[in-house]
Amino acid sequence: MKVPYLDLASQYRALKTEIDAAVLRVLGSTQFILGPDVTAFEQEFAAFTGTSECVAVNSGTSALHLALLACGIGPGDEVITVPFTFVATVSAIEYAGARPVLVDVEPEYLTMDPAKIEAAITPRTKAIMPVHLFGHPADMNPILAIARRHGLRVIEDAAQAHGATYQGQPCGSMGDVSCFSFYPGKNLGAYGEGGALVTADPAIAHTARLLRSWGEERRYEHLLKGFNYRMDGIQGAILRIKLRHLQAWTEARRARAAQYVAALVGSGVRVPTERPGDRHVYHVFAVRLADRDTARVRLEAAGVQTGVHYPIPVHLQPAYRNLGGAPGDFPVAEHAAGEVLSLPIYPELTPEQVDYVAAILRDGAVRGDGRTGA
Repeated sequence: MKVPYLDLASQYRALKTEIDAAVLRVLGSTQFILGPDVTAFEQEFAAFTGTSECVAVNSGTSALHLALLACGIGPGDEVITVPFTFVATVSAIEYAGARPVLVDVEPEYLTMDPAKIEAAITPRTKAIMPVHLFGHPADMNPILAIARRHGLRVIEDAAQAHGATYQGQPCGSMGDVSCFSFYPGKNLGAYGEGGALVTADPAIAHTARLLRSWGEERRYEHLLKGFNYRMDGIQGAILRIKLRHLQAWTEARRARAAQYVAALVGSGVRVPTERPGDRHVYHVFAVRLADRDTARVRLEAAGVQTGVHYPIPVHLQPAYRNLGGAPGDFPVAEHAAGEVLSLPIYPELTPEQVDYVAAILRDGAVRGDGRTGA
């Protein structure tokens, strides 16, 4: 049996009639940049995230960059975030001219450890940027409490958390501003690049709208030094269609995740868990094994594609030596980086495919050539 890591073709086939009509409508309108479909998507996505403002942009990285700038963060400032994330989280902080300050993650959920934050705060700290990793929310209540005590902004990196909730609150609705990616493989993915920031603060949204389009409020009048970060009209039209299916797709992901967990009980494979009261949306289903690479080879040989998110923490990446990180600085992140293995998970994945993947993984763990995580 062949089990791809992701099957975007199946999703497109299911939506082909709607998608094709929407794309042709945009082509006929010639509203290729921003336009009515992007505006409508902004309104719909703001409602989905429980916020009042959405600014659609050309990538999740751009959303993070504009969120930082709109919060007044720039050279000389520090932003606290985590080393176990995609590098865009840290890159965006540097784009704004600020300095990333890293703190380790919790062992269970691999999101920002609130107990590590206050020791990292200095007079230059301006914001905390927690990451809702793999679709599981960061522990926001203590993070928000720390931010309030110290007068700091909170910027949620929700690039992997479309539809996730923390204690009943939508991810994206808790910080001062929150950022999403619509990269094609995301739970809500465009057919190209895309992103958005959401907020309940009209001033942040207004600044972000100026910055995404050359700082213009009126044509050729530049109030701010801005960027070309606008969303394409076609992506807005596609995302509007896909947003209507997101809740059903999320439930399908959660069902496949529950099936994986049940199938791997007793195998010793460490499966992801959900904080009580939270809703994990399983953008990534990352198990943990001490001999991750051996298990991955076994799965690949059996026709199962897998991923690794993320094999090298940011502080050990060659491009980020400027942060001054060294092995041992963030032991939880480093330990997880050596163990995580991402299994196929998407709405179109069949129960038979889940059983097949789990059986291969379980067999390897029982035989001892895919030893479990610590």
